[in-house]
Amino acid sequence: MEQSFTSQTLPEDHKKNIVQMKKELRRQIGDVEALFAEVCNKIEQELEEISAVKAQGQTAWPVVDYAEIEAGTVSQNTLAQIKKRGCLVVRQNFPREQALAWDKSMIDYLDSNNFDEQYRGPGDNFFGSLEASKPEIFPIYWSPAQMNARQDPRMANVQSFMNRLWKFESGGLSWFDPDINIIYPDRIRHRRPGTTSKGLGAHTDSGALERWLLPAYQKVFRKIFTGRFSEYDPWDAAYRTEVNEYEVGNTTKCSAFRTFQGWTALSDMALNQGLLHVVPIPEAMAYVLLRPLLDDVPEDELCGVAPGRVLPISEKWHPLLVKALSSIPALEAGDSVWWHCDVIHSVAPVEDQKGWGNVMYIPAAPLCEKNVEYAKKVAQAFARGGSPADFPKEDYEAEWQNRFKPQDLNAIGKRALALNG
Repeated sequence: MEQSFTSQTLPEDHKKNIVQMKKELRRQIGDVEALFAEVCNKIEQELEEISAVKAQGQTAWPVVDYAEIEAGTVSQNTLAQIKKRGCLVVRQNFPREQALAWDKSMIDYLDSNNFDEQYRGPGDNFFGSLEASKPEIFPIYWSPAQMNARQDPRMANVQSFMNRLWKFESGGLSWFDPDINIIYPDRIRHRRPGTTSKGLGAHTDSGALERWLLPAYQKVFRKIFTGRFSEYDPWDAAYRTEVNEYEVGNTTKCSAFRTFQGWTALSDMALNQGLLHVVPIPEAMAYVLLRPLLDDVPEDELCGVAPGRVLPISEKWHPLLVKALSSIPALEAGDSVWWHCDVIHSVAPVEDQKGWGNVMYIPAAPLCEKNVEYAKKVAQAFARGGSPADFPKEDYEAEWQNRFKPQDLNAIGKRALALNG
C-alpha cells in the first residue's frame, strides 16, 4: 500500500475533535463502564502477581544473559514472561569493561569539546506536563561511543531478538523485517555523583493525542475501541508502521516505529539510585485509552494529554497503574534494558546519588518503509553532525573534534542508515 510518512498537522480545533471522538468511541463500544471494569480486573490480577514477586525480594523484570540470546537458548518460559511483562534486562549486552571504556570516552568527548560551557539547557519542553520533568538528558548524538554501540553486532543480535517477540506478519502483509534495524539516534543521560533529582514522572511516548485521534492508531487499537478487549494483542504489529505523530512546534517527536525503547548502561547502578520504573503490563494501554471516556472526565479533555507532550500517567486519573510501577534491578555497565513501545515508564527520584548514572538511549527500530524514510534523514544529519530531525535543532556537535564520521561506519551501520544502495 502507498503510504506517506510526513508528520500530521494537529487539527486547529483539536478539543472539538476530542469531543466528537469520544461520542463515536462510546457508540462503538457500547457499555464503556463494563469494558473498563474488565480491563481493571485484568490489571488487578497482574498487579497481584507483581506484588507477590516484589514481596519475595525479586524483580518483576525478566532477565536474560546476552550469551543466551546469542546462542538461541532463551527458554520458552522466559519468552512467555517477557511478553507478559513487556520489558527485559539483558545482562552484559556488552562486556562491562567495554561499556566503562565507552563511558570514559563519552566524558572525554564532552569535555574536550567544552560541552558544559556551550550547553543552553533543554531545547524543548517535551516532558513539561509531568510532575517530575527534569531528567539529566543531553542532546548528544554522534559520539564514537554511541555510534559504535549502535552498529555493534551484539546490539543487532539483541534488537533482532526483541523484534521477533512481535507478530510482524498478518493478512498476507509483512509489517517489518525483524532482523534489520535502522539507527534511531537518541540522546544520552549523564548524571553525576551527588545528584539530587526529582526524576521523571510516569508517561508513555510514541504519541499522545495521536493514540485517540489518528486513523492509523484507531486501527492499531481497533479491538479495544470496539469493545473486544479479550481479543486485543499488544504484540500485533498490524498498522503500527502507518502511525505518524503531530508536528507541534520545536518539540521532540518520533518519526520511526520502535518496537522497544531501550538504553544501555555505561555505569553500574544500585537500587534506589534514581532507576527506571515501568508498569510491566503491556495491556495497560487499554486502561489509558478508555479512562477519558468515563463520565468524570471533561468532554474536551483526555486526562492531562496535551499537544506536543508525552502522554502523562497520574495518580489522579490512573491510580491502579501507578501502583504497578516496578523498578529495574541493580545493573552493571554493559547491561541493557528494554520496554515495549506502549509500556508506561518513569524515572525514580534520587537524593545525593552514589556513583554515576550514565546511559545511551538505543531502541529497536526494525526495517520498514516508514523507518527507511527516517533513516535517510538521519544519514543527512549524521553527515553534518546536526541534531536528528525528531529533535530540537541544537546542532552542538557540528564543529566538534573526534565526532564519529561516515568513514567509520561498518556494514551494519551503513545498512542501518540506508546507505548500502
